[in-house]
Amino acid sequence: MKLKDRIAVVTGAGQGIGRAYAHRLVAEGARVVVAELNEAKGKAVAEECQAAGGQALFVRTDVADEGSCHDMAASTVRQFGRLDILVNNAAIFSTIRMKPFWELSVAEWDQLMSVNVRGVWLASKAVVPQMQRQRSGRIINISSAAIFVGRPNYLHYIASKGAVFAMTRAMARELGDVGITVNTITPGATYTEIPRETVTPEQREAMLRAQCVKRPEEPKDLVGTVVFLASDDAAFITGQTITVNGGLTFY
Repeated sequence: MKLKDRIAVVTGAGQGIGRAYAHRLVAEGARVVVAELNEAKGKAVAEECQAAGGQALFVRTDVADEGSCHDMAASTVRQFGRLDILVNNAAIFSTIRMKPFWELSVAEWDQLMSVNVRGVWLASKAVVPQMQRQRSGRIINISSAAIFVGRPNYLHYIASKGAVFAMTRAMARELGDVGITVNTITPGATYTEIPRETVTPEQREAMLRAQCVKRPEEPKDLVGTVVFLASDDAAFITGQTITVNGGLTFY
């Protein structure tokens, strides 16, 4: 077990990729906080982790709200005594309506930015004081390979994930001297249980043709990278971006 007795928080862990992160972290010995806005889904994932023999705690968390993020960090430390790993996974994606950027409303832009950008900042801001006291910590941000290719009709999403990419480098500069590393994973088009009604079969086939590995990317393809970055094996890696997308892009 690479993460035995480490305390990990995964935001947006109630479904899809976040759920996969939570399960794998538990399997590697971590005690996991499922920080999720949807109470029913968050509790279900925590119960699944416990049924698998791990320790997990559900904390209802709205990453766009500063007070909620503060409560999440406080609940984690109160329950487990420390906080070692933050996976900034929560983001708006599956409900996005594809449209040209000139048709986006300010409300659509602001809602997405409040979660995808402000949420990363607020969750990180909430956990860093405890990590500073420990003089150790791992922050793992989730961006997107779309920032390298400029996918059309997703400007607000791509802009938000580009911000996460840049934030990672700045955060790494600010936190390295207290033993906290900050890195980013950029997945490709990852298939989860969330239906993507806006993606046609033809578009899916085109994405597969663009990849070197000719199969759909799944959550299980990403969890190993998260474990690596959270482990002692990555203790001297910070400010970096690891692209996990079957060769869709090279960076």
